[in-house]
Amino acid sequence: MSWFGHAPEALARVLGVPRVVAERRVASTMDLAHALGAEGAPAGTLVIAEEQTAGRGRGGRHWTSRPRAGIWLTAIERPRGSAGLDVLSLRVGLHLAPVLERWTVGPVRLKWPNDLFVGHRKLAGVLIESRWRGAHPDWVAIGLGINLAPPVEAVEAIGLQDADPEQVLAECVPAIRAAAFATGPLREDELAAFARRDLAVGHRVREPAPGTVRGISAEGALLLETPAGVVPHRTGSLVFSATPT
Repeated sequence: MSWFGHAPEALARVLGVPRVVAERRVASTMDLAHALGAEGAPAGTLVIAEEQTAGRGRGGRHWTSRPRAGIWLTAIERPRGSAGLDVLSLRVGLHLAPVLERWTVGPVRLKWPNDLFVGHRKLAGVLIESRWRGAHPDWVAIGLGINLAPPVEAVEAIGLQDADPEQVLAECVPAIRAAAFATGPLREDELAAFARRDLAVGHRVREPAPGTVRGISAEGALLLETPAGVVPHRTGSLVFSATPT
């Protein structure tokens, strides 16, 4: 099996990972990665597909992708502990944003907790799922979907410009792994980097609760200013009260 014409063995050598599993069509790279994780796949194992028929997003949302319309992948990592897992989706976004700007028409912005935008159009999404052995994570599956071409039915989406899939993959995989290797809460420099790219800061939202976004915390919580003060929210999705300008 190949991916955009590239053999998985050759991709593994280029990417410096132990194994690449490539599929032309798969229900979900995340599901396949979890199956490999349970079989003992080593850290760095990568699952990629040209098409997904039942891709999975946050909150159990499902979506499909046209063949070769994007980069659909899941990376398996085996962290030594749980420190940093709560902020991993944010770290992945922080590491990917400057990489993807090589192929975008404008700055890549970040929307808590796991999306990357260009302007106000979605470019990519991150999904983190962990499997545990007792009190310790056995493996972490880091899912990523990047639009090469925006879905025709999604006017709010955007794709990369003149991007070669192998080059995008070669740039993104080291960024994902670097984010996975980091531990602990977000550092001051990471919080500052997020603030520079924050799509929502200063805007009114109705979810995860009504309020005005004041940034994020080092623990990855969304900070909302409400009549009761600034309240952290660790779960939910961010929905604007009106389209930001």
